[in-house]
This record gives sequence, structure tokens and C-alpha cells, in this order.
Amino acid sequence: MTLSTHGAHLDSHGNTHFALWAPNAHEVALVLGSGDRYAMQAGEHGWFAADVACPAGTRYQFLIDGQHQVPDPASRAQAHDVHGPSVVVDPRTYPWVHNDWQGRPWHETVLYELHVGALGGYAGVARELPRLAELGITAIELMPLGSFAGQRNWGYDGVLTFAPQREYGSPDELRALIDQAHGLGLMVFVDVIYNHFGPDGNYLGLYARDFFRHDRQTPWGDAIDFRRREVRDFFIENALMWLLDYRVDGLRLDAVHAIEDDDFLRELAQRVRQATGSERQVHLVLENEDNNAALLQDGFDAQWNDDGHNVLHCLLTGEQEGYYADFTQDATRKLARCLGEGFIYQGETSRRGTARGQPSGHLPPTAFVLFLQNHDQTGNRAFGERLVSLADPEALRAAVALHLLCPMVPLLFMGEEWGCEQPFLFFTDHHDALGDAVREGRRSEFADFAAFADAERRSTIPDPNALSTFHASVPQRPADMAQSHGWPALYQQLLALRQRWITPRLPGAQLAQVTVLAEGALTAAWLLGDGSELRIDLNLGEADAAAAPPAEGADLLFATGLELDSYLQSGTLPPRSLVATLRIQS
Repeated sequence: MTLSTHGAHLDSHGNTHFALWAPNAHEVALVLGSGDRYAMQAGEHGWFAADVACPAGTRYQFLIDGQHQVPDPASRAQAHDVHGPSVVVDPRTYPWVHNDWQGRPWHETVLYELHVGALGGYAGVARELPRLAELGITAIELMPLGSFAGQRNWGYDGVLTFAPQREYGSPDELRALIDQAHGLGLMVFVDVIYNHFGPDGNYLGLYARDFFRHDRQTPWGDAIDFRRREVRDFFIENALMWLLDYRVDGLRLDAVHAIEDDDFLRELAQRVRQATGSERQVHLVLENEDNNAALLQDGFDAQWNDDGHNVLHCLLTGEQEGYYADFTQDATRKLARCLGEGFIYQGETSRRGTARGQPSGHLPPTAFVLFLQNHDQTGNRAFGERLVSLADPEALRAAVALHLLCPMVPLLFMGEEWGCEQPFLFFTDHHDALGDAVREGRRSEFADFAAFADAERRSTIPDPNALSTFHASVPQRPADMAQSHGWPALYQQLLALRQRWITPRLPGAQLAQVTVLAEGALTAAWLLGDGSELRIDLNLGEADAAAAPPAEGADLLFATGLELDSYLQSGTLPPRSLVATLRIQS
């Protein structure tokens, strides 16, 4: 069980300790669902506390200065929405089945990102687990679970970070999902948001204005003040709750470039390692536009490699607007740098005129999570189109093979494995003035794109708050997979090859030596941990490319888009093709 200073914690004697950090409040009262009220004792540094004999399931709120009745910011569950009563929870009562689960090594990870609400809550996700395990997935990554206003949201508008969204199921139903996943050999990751709170339901400003820095702004408003001990502990305790009370195997930290205090991130990693111990396999993954390679040597296992996604997307679609503008020029050499050194931007100036990134060539390939699609790059398109609707299918098959066979850690987005054609749109459930602002703000994001230069065209972008936008984003798996144009068989074949031939050799692997063959074409060769060499010849260009013959003794792993005999005789890679070979160290 988490040892926490924030929130409500039930002890073994039936007493609940309530604690609230409210440095700007004069007095705080605890109000139970029964109507009983208890004055909370003021302590040092802005803390208020009360001990009350009340069981799990008790509803409560905090009354600030006799005026504002608010939920617990560290609520472990909500009775209704984010504006109403919080609920006392006892995490010790769930009867775990798979108590001996210790996780899996990071190098075995194949991530599958999913939105719990879009798959029908925890019960809906649970129904998918056997299929995902059979496919070759080793870890599911749940988009953020913290409670948000309304009934549907991507999760990045959460305001109660500790309380799983009630529409998805109860806390114990979430534990049951995690327990079932462990029984199938699947790890569970949770996406956590420590850089901001959503726009509706965050009451911290009423009584804890010191939670924020008013001298620094982020895209979401005042920055969170990580200089304060109480603020650091709030988020570190949240991380520990997921890892200890829910027994998840890893966390993905969203947009840490919006957290200016790297010391906080290092402290979080250190306390996580101390609390979970050396026996458990626990993994910490970053999203970080700053490409801060130093963090990947200081407590964090890997980072989402947006650079890799962006350059592959440019090569597959030819798109050049928005952030793709940084990757279109000399795209083949940029892909070569990604495969050979990890990050593409390692201190170079981006389109915004600022230097971005740090050298990363010394890191192992498993320090980078590679993906062709995820919630961001799909959902932040105006119409949420997936790659299957944007790219040539043969070129996409070659890119999928690179994605799943290269030594970086692969991430799939829900539905990708069957060639899902339903979009994944940006959806929320805001109303009135906030709903209008979110709708218009969403549409104005695309004003600089040629296709949406006029307001009439922008008005066709789906309304995030419309229920139909959410329904359109629910992936529909065909009853007959034969209708999926071979995508499921391709993913299963590639993941089986990865598991058998590549994964066991990843510890000690080195980033690739890469040769550019032509525009859109290259050869990459990785030295694996046992001395074997994995080589991938890829051509996403429009013309043939000449490649050197495979090394003597190399075995063919996979090929697509070509006649193998012709390739072996001539070394010619036709457009939209890939060949992967492995020379095993005897």
C-alpha cells in the first residue's frame, strides 16, 4: 500500500486519516456524506488533518473557509463526477490472483496503446487481452485514467490524478484487469499527466495557489511549481499509487518538456526504484520534445521517439505541414540518423528557431520507443485519419516491418494491427462557454494548414464535444479478419519473428550502422548483444535502389515488396520493399 501524505488513508483499525494541503485557507472542515462535519486541525506548512472512524465507501468533501465544498485533490475514487464527493478506498481488500508476478524485462516490451473508454471500459479491454497476447503484444498502455469532467475525454484533461474515471469501472475492476493481464504474461502501463490539470474541476486555486507558478506559463496556464516539497510529493505519491496499489508495471510520463525541473523527474525515478525494489521489473518512459538524452541514463528506461515517427510519416505520405516541416528536407538522411543515433534532433535548430535535443548515439536502441501511429499523431489530425488511409499499402507494409523488426521498442496503436479504417478523433465532453472555446480552439489549430485556410472548411472539423465524434473513434474490428487485407497475419508474423530471433539478443545491442542508398532507401545493420548482426534493407522511395548483397552466412528473416531471387541476384531493391536478414554469431 502507498505511504502518502495527501488524501484519505484507511488504517487497519477502521480509522481514516484525512490530509489536505491548503496553504491559502484559514480553516478547513471535513464533511462526510452522512452530514457529519469535523474541523480539521491546522498544522505546519499549510497542512490540515483529521482522523475519523469511518470505513471504505465513506463519501466526503472538504469545506474551505466555510464557503467552498470541494473534492479531495488526491481522491482515490469519486462517487459521481469531479465536482462531487470523494470516496474512501481501501486498496488492501482486492484478492490478487497473480501475487508472484514481478513483470518482464524492458527489452521484451511490445507496447499496445489503447483508450479504455473507446474499448468499452475495463471489462471491454479485458475481453481483448487474450487476443493481444496471442498476437505477440507484451504490454498494454492505458491512456490516462485520472478523473476528468464529463463522461468522455482522451484523459489529458484530468483534474483528479489519483481517482480512476468512474465511467470505466470501479478501482477493483481496474485491479481485476491488471490481474488478468499479468496472468496472460502482459505488462500494464498507465499514461500519467504531471505537467498540467484540465480546465474544468480543478479547485486547487481556491486554497493552494502555491501549487502553481504564476511567473511561468505553459500551453495550459500557470506552470506547476515543482520547487515545493508538497507538490513534488503529490505527484510522486501518485506514481507510487499506480505501481504499488494497482501493481502496474510501468508509467509513461506525458510531455515532461513542460516540467522545467529535471530534478523532480530524477527524484521521482529514484523514489520509484526504492519503493518497488530490485525484484520487480518496473519501467518508466518519457514523452519529451526536448530530446533530453541525459534522463535516459538517470532512472528512465526510454522515450517516445517522435522524431522517428515524423520522418517515417513524411516518407510514407509526403506531408510537409505543421511539425512535419522539420523532417521533409533530406528525409532519408534523417531516417538514417534516427536508426543510427536514436534522435534526429540532437541540438540542431528546429523550425521554431530554437535548438532542440542532446546527443543520443551512445544509448542502446531500446532507449527509444518507435511507432508509426499513436493517439497524438493520429488524433491530432483534423479528421483523425489512420495511416492505412494515407499511405500506399505496400510502402506501409515495409514500414511496419521496419517498425517491428528493428531493435527499438515498438508501440502499436489500438486497431492498427487489423488495418482499422475508423478515425481516432479528438473528443471531449465540455459544455456551455468552455465547450464553445474547446470547439473553436480545436478548429483554429488548423488555420495555418492550406486545406483549412478558410473558416468554412474549418467548420467541417468534427466537434470534439459531439457524442458522434466519440462514437466515430471506436475501433470496429471485423468479425471476419479475412476482410482486413492481410494486416493481422502480417503483424502476427513479424511479432513472432521478433520474439524468436531478435528479442533474446537485444541486451547489449548497439544502434545501427546506416548507409543511404538513394532517396527513400537505406541499409541499416545493428550489432546485437550476442554478436549477431541484424540487417534491414528498406526502400520507401519511387525508384530502384542498389544494395550490397547480404553478408555471408546471413539468414533471411522477412521480405516484402520484391521477388527474393531477383533481389539476391541483382541486389536491387524495388520501390516500397524491405528485406531483413540475421547473421547469427556462432
